[in-house]
Amino acid sequence: MLLTRDTLPTTIADIAALDELLCRPSQALIDDLRKVDGDIMILGVAGKMGPTLAGLAKAAVPERRVIGVARFSEPVVKDWLQVRGIETINCDLLDEAAIKALPKIANIVFMAGRKFGAEGDLSLTWAMNSHVPALVAQTFATSRIVAFSTGCIYPFVPVSGKGSAEDMAPDPPGEYAQSCVGRERMFEYFSRKHGTPGRLFRLNYAIDMRYGVLHDIASKVLQGQPIDVSLGHVNFIWQGDASSQALRCLAHCETPTSPINVSGHEILAVRDLAAKFGQRFGRAPIIAGKEEPTAWLTDTSQAVKLFGLPIVDTEQLINWTADWVSRSMPSLGKPTKYEVRDGRY
Repeated sequence: MLLTRDTLPTTIADIAALDELLCRPSQALIDDLRKVDGDIMILGVAGKMGPTLAGLAKAAVPERRVIGVARFSEPVVKDWLQVRGIETINCDLLDEAAIKALPKIANIVFMAGRKFGAEGDLSLTWAMNSHVPALVAQTFATSRIVAFSTGCIYPFVPVSGKGSAEDMAPDPPGEYAQSCVGRERMFEYFSRKHGTPGRLFRLNYAIDMRYGVLHDIASKVLQGQPIDVSLGHVNFIWQGDASSQALRCLAHCETPTSPINVSGHEILAVRDLAAKFGQRFGRAPIIAGKEEPTAWLTDTSQAVKLFGLPIVDTEQLINWTADWVSRSMPSLGKPTKYEVRDGRY
């Protein structure tokens, strides 16, 4: 079944149903992937978003090889991928020789990186977020490379505006986001040097029922915990839409590589989102702090022009999340820390 607005479920029953939905392709994704030749390899596939992105790619073009590369410290992820026909390769991306030994695949999606715990070992954060991209960019100089980045590379911008556009110069707080600027600069440098087509995929807050800004807010409302609104405005996108847009970027690579913002097209107030969950749960949210006039927000006009609006809208995401959280369904246990203003993760 293709993913369309008309085929979205009213509720997501369990993790198996969630995985199936996240791996369901749209016709637009199939059409874009058919515009590019070659197989697909995903570096850093074992993170929270990588497995279902790989599954989505395989579902969209089942005749092609889809290869997932990671250390696979959790073997269950490797098994999950292999059951779905995705090849797996164990590789430590900090090992230059191991990277060079990988097959030279035409289409690379780079998802490796370090955020959570970044402050605990800043040298490792910089190595993963800046050194590894330099190794990958040189090794796959003749491939297309879509490299995951983050909207956190931008400075804070007024919540009354449209958010940061791609031509805004990076100027982020905190070493995590600074190392992500380093990631982008490495891909940009070697793209210019070798003529490598690519895209820098600046993603803001992908939503999975087990993880994300909405999960964080809904959980706090349900548990009666205070919700800090000092960083009071956000934009976000359904993880399936984000994965689809990342894969579709393979058909929209540029030389040299260039950034594209990916998120929801709406700027939403955390206070209003909390109120919506409060209505669904029958309890008033506890609000702490006061909204600052700036936040990390991105203008996704370019993505909307290329890909159209996300298939899953905000109201659907709120309904799914409220239902999931109210049933005490599984969580990844990784808060997004969307409210952090100093860049320290």
